[in-house]
Amino acid sequence: MANKPKHPWRFVGAVSLLAVPLLALSLDAADGDPSVSDSEILPMAARSQLLDIAATDGGFVTVGERGHVLVSADGKTWTQIKVPTRSTLTSVSAQGAQLWAGGHDGVILHSADGGKTWQRQRVQPWSADSQDPANGSPILDTLFVSAREGYAVGAYSLLLKTVDGGTTWTALQVAGGSAAAPVATANDSGVFDDSMLELAAESDPHLNAIARTEAGTLLVMGERGAGFRSADAGASWSKINLPYEGSMFGLLALGGEKVLAFGLRGNVFESADAGGSWRKVDSGTDTSLIGGTVGPDGTVVLVGSNGTLLARRAGAQAFSARHIQLGSGQVPGLSSAVAADGGYLLTSDLGAVSANVQ
Repeated sequence: MANKPKHPWRFVGAVSLLAVPLLALSLDAADGDPSVSDSEILPMAARSQLLDIAATDGGFVTVGERGHVLVSADGKTWTQIKVPTRSTLTSVSAQGAQLWAGGHDGVILHSADGGKTWQRQRVQPWSADSQDPANGSPILDTLFVSAREGYAVGAYSLLLKTVDGGTTWTALQVAGGSAAAPVATANDSGVFDDSMLELAAESDPHLNAIARTEAGTLLVMGERGAGFRSADAGASWSKINLPYEGSMFGLLALGGEKVLAFGLRGNVFESADAGGSWRKVDSGTDTSLIGGTVGPDGTVVLVGSNGTLLARRAGAQAFSARHIQLGSGQVPGLSSAVAADGGYLLTSDLGAVSANVQ
């Protein structure tokens, strides 16, 4: 892109609206820098916009707008925890009692006690003086493969790795750097022809999701069909040729070298060789799919806007679909899922929602 946006919220249309909610802009100037301000304990936090959820040794933890972090032993009663940020949190990962949450302003938080207390490990708010194209980029997904080794991905090809549990983070290069695309110029007649007006491919696409296969292959997916994989723990990356040029919002490891990618307009693709080749899966919907999980019995659950919930039993080829509606009649926009007591807990713009799969 020839001219980068001057403010990190300008790319909201290129990333899932659930991942980068406009509600984050509602903070008053009096609140100061939200990235380093303690979150507020609010009575309706459990019904606010929650964006990701994870199972822990002691229950569940979910994160969302305004730095909201809530914990629950049963997935029914939630307690908000004060954390050292008010930036929107988009992702949470767990390794036993060790938890990490990432979000806007490059914030990464860590808890060593199952979510009871949190410390800020990283923050990089937007700065007008910075020359870094990833300046202020939000974290959009996190992955920890052990209590020490973890990864975070975000906007403008942000890719970070830690080998010490998040105490330090190292930036990795996955998408060819941030060289600007050439600026189109008019020909001798002063007219731009069609080739000059074609939108060039992003040199540093937003990265929305990361997953790891059982054999250790890392895969990253992002906007405009961008995809990459690494067989050496992120030291080097090769491009994935996904047969679709739209954005992928999620990745699931299905066992062995099988992976599932899903995203814009209900597009779902499956690979049996860690992204070497892909087949399109009929999702039965054109609704964008934002999050998902694999249940303990191998059931694949995908969720998205308009209350959309898709499920595919282990060994089945087709997804079954249902739409979640609350008792109030409201239809939630769903963003993530985790298995819980024979069913699933889902996050949404109306809080956490329980659902069974047919």
